[in-house]
Amino acid sequence: MVRRLFDTVGLLAVLALLLAPILWMGTSAFKPRTEITAYPPHFVFTPTLDNFRELFGRTDFVLNTWNSLVVATGSTVLALALAVPAAFAISWHYMQWPATALLLARMVPGNLFLLPWFLLFSALGLVGTHSVLILTHAAITLPVAVWILLPYFEGIPRELYESAQVDGAQGWQILGLVALPLVTPGLVVAAILCFVFSWNYFLFVLVLSGYDTKTAIVASFNFIGEGTTNWGALMAAASVIALPPILLTLLIQRRLVGGLAAGAVKG
Repeated sequence: MVRRLFDTVGLLAVLALLLAPILWMGTSAFKPRTEITAYPPHFVFTPTLDNFRELFGRTDFVLNTWNSLVVATGSTVLALALAVPAAFAISWHYMQWPATALLLARMVPGNLFLLPWFLLFSALGLVGTHSVLILTHAAITLPVAVWILLPYFEGIPRELYESAQVDGAQGWQILGLVALPLVTPGLVVAAILCFVFSWNYFLFVLVLSGYDTKTAIVASFNFIGEGTTNWGALMAAASVIALPPILLTLLIQRRLVGGLAAGAVKG
């Protein structure tokens, strides 16, 4: 009984620490600007939509949010399209060095890629387009997707592959008809993480985007000035940016938890 009480108190404390910034952001988005920075904080206030009116009425934040959706979705699809056959091939041939090389590439700071990519894509005329953002975001999410999918492919019994080969199936048929349906939980986990990583990524968009392709995460920094910060609009923007990943995770929460648990015991 005492141990359960301590566990409950500990879980509630951790939950409070995790939810406090989110609740503060959400409530600040509906506060008048003068009350956001008030000290002591005002926990009782009259909600207002002025911050959201300013966010969507005086800026192109709808376009910026659409750009974020296009880039995150496109890079997720591209990363998974490359990660699925890569993870399948690595597990099929029992190779470890490609996975290790991908992990090392993911550990390299993004700053090292900026100048070469900027020069390359400038020469190709792609700077300022959605394509360059999708390509660069897919490059940073690809290693994550491969490493998430590897345990699922490695957990498939080899006898299933051999049976398909006996029936005359080719490599791509084994992948599409045998392996892919069995790694669906891993695909869900990889897709969510790739989407969230791309949605929240700041650096490449800051350098490689144009006015019409700027994403919401970069556009929100327009409310931070040298001498002052528009906290109301910034909190409203942060709330809008946080909403899609939260809703996506809640909608497929069971698949996400099941996929993470399955990947933890395979391999």
